Order: sequence, then structure tokens, then C-alpha cells
Amino acid sequence: MWDIDGNEYIDYVSSWGPAIIGHADGEVFAALAESMKKGTSFGASCFPENVLAEIVISAVPSIEMVRFVNSGAEACMGVLRLARAFTGREKIIKFEGCYHGHADPFLVKARSGVATLGLPDSPSHLFKTNKGEVAAVILEPIVGNAGFIPPKPEFLNAIRALTKDNGALLIFDEVMTEFRLSYGGAQDYFGLTPDLTTLGKIIGGGLPVGAYGGRRDIMEMVAPAGPMYQAGTLSGNPLVAQASRHINAGKKASHCICGGYINGMFGFFFTEGPVYNYEDVKKSDTAKFGKFHRRMLEEGVFFAPSQFEAGFTSLAHTPEDIKLTITAA
Repeated sequence: MWDIDGNEYIDYVSSWGPAIIGHADGEVFAALAESMKKGTSFGASCFPENVLAEIVISAVPSIEMVRFVNSGAEACMGVLRLARAFTGREKIIKFEGCYHGHADPFLVKARSGVATLGLPDSPSHLFKTNKGEVAAVILEPIVGNAGFIPPKPEFLNAIRALTKDNGALLIFDEVMTEFRLSYGGAQDYFGLTPDLTTLGKIIGGGLPVGAYGGRRDIMEMVAPAGPMYQAGTLSGNPLVAQASRHINAGKKASHCICGGYINGMFGFFFTEGPVYNYEDVKKSDTAKFGKFHRRMLEEGVFFAPSQFEAGFTSLAHTPEDIKLTITAA
């Protein structure tokens, strides 16, 4: 991208996440232009909103019903009210370092009773000292607002068990991780289903949009099906609904891949992962790896000719070598 002075930048901010297929995508622009010919907002549901709802429900494991709003922050405010309405409880547990918008309940400090991320005993203590009063636990399954902080493998499972044991709801804030960590978000990647999920601008190509959804019995608390009122004139408007077509475009263009490195040894697999053992490794798409290996050879990059071999860097490799490898990939 370019600034007003003509300086060129490689953009790694991506509008804080939603520009998953880049900026100024021609297909998205064409869809928006066509939609604007019919009007920008009607204060009523529209057909593209239904299409977007079907996409979200089919993609996100926890979502059986969905309600659209105008931002991720608004989605978190709505899901907080919903959790309280469904459980009849008032208190919420959140984690230091996780950001859920600017509403007052989400901006408390650690010394005010916020749990510590990565320590299952911390929320356990809060449940014990507030027995029968906690409505929900809300967290970013991978923290993106305090740097990039993935959880320990056992952490999310411990929180899931803790909420079930105490009759509380588990809420995943997937504003950053949905459609990016995997098509079904962090919950699909980790194989763990929360009760409720919040989504943000990525579902609308960067336009102002958000959503919350989850189990049908919980979502039926929302008006007009239930007693918890929530509405918004611009929620699910035709412009953001049309821009959502980038979600499927991104899915078709993406490749499931995971991997990692320690010092001079690395590896990657053509599978969503995570990979913890050989059974996970065997889920890799070896045919896709074969095509990748051949194309990398043509670009002058030599990897081991097998999906099941590690790679190695040496002192002879330069930063430029790494850059060229990434460019070729």
C-alpha cells in the first residue's frame, strides 16, 4: 500500500485482520457497487444477510443461530447480555491481555479479579469464591491484542471442563481468529466447541460488521424469539452482507498448513493441525506436498522430497536466502 506522500509499504496490519485477501479486491468492489444500486440500508432483513448467516453457521462449529451487529465490540456487548440472561447470573470472568472492545465490563484490571491467561487454577479460584454467580468465561482462544500468544494445549480443555462443571457458559472471542486461523476459527483448529462465539469485521471484508452466535437454546433467548432485546438499524445491512463473498474466495484460495521450528530445525505439514503425534502427521495432504515440492524446486528451493522429513538451516544460510524462500512459497 502507499501513503499520501507516495511511500510504499508491505502491509502486515491488514486493517487489524479482515483484509484476508488483500485490499481493494475487484470481486468485492463489484459486489458492493451492484448492491449500492439497490440501496444501502433498509432497517429490515435482506436476502444477502441470510446468505451470510448460512456461511457463518456452516463454517463455525459452535454457531447454530447467529445475530448480526455492527462491530466486534458490539458483538461482545451483546453476548455478555445474552450470557447473563440465559444463566440468570451477573458475573463474568475475563483474562488479562484479552481485548473484547471498550465496554466497561471488559476494561477491568487484573487486580479487580481478572483471571490470568494460561493458569487454569486462576479461574477455578474465582468460581470457588463466587459459587453459583458466574455467568460465563470469555477469552480470545489465541490472544491477538497482547502480541501473538497461543495457549498451552491443555489450557482451553481445562477451561471448557471448568465452565461445564460450574454451569457457566464458555465464550470464544474469534474477532481475530475466525477464517484466519482456519476456516472454522480457533475452535475448529483446536477441536473444542464453546457455547457462544463472537465475530467481527473479517466476515464483511473489513466493512463495519460483527456477529454473535452459538447453541440454539441459548440464542433463542434473543428477541423476537426470546425476552432479551437487541436490535440495530444497520445490522446485517446489504453492503456488508455482499462483501462477505470474500470469505468463500479466501477458503478456495487457502491451503491448510501448520508447522514450527526450534533453532536450526523446522518442519511443516499440509494439514490444519495441530500436529502432536504420528497419527496427526498421517492426516497430511501428501499429493499437495508433492506439487509444492516440485514448484519449489523450479524456484531453486530444495526441500526434502517427503512430507515426513524435517528441514534444517545452517550458518551458511543468509537472511536473503530466507526471504527468497518465503517469496517462492
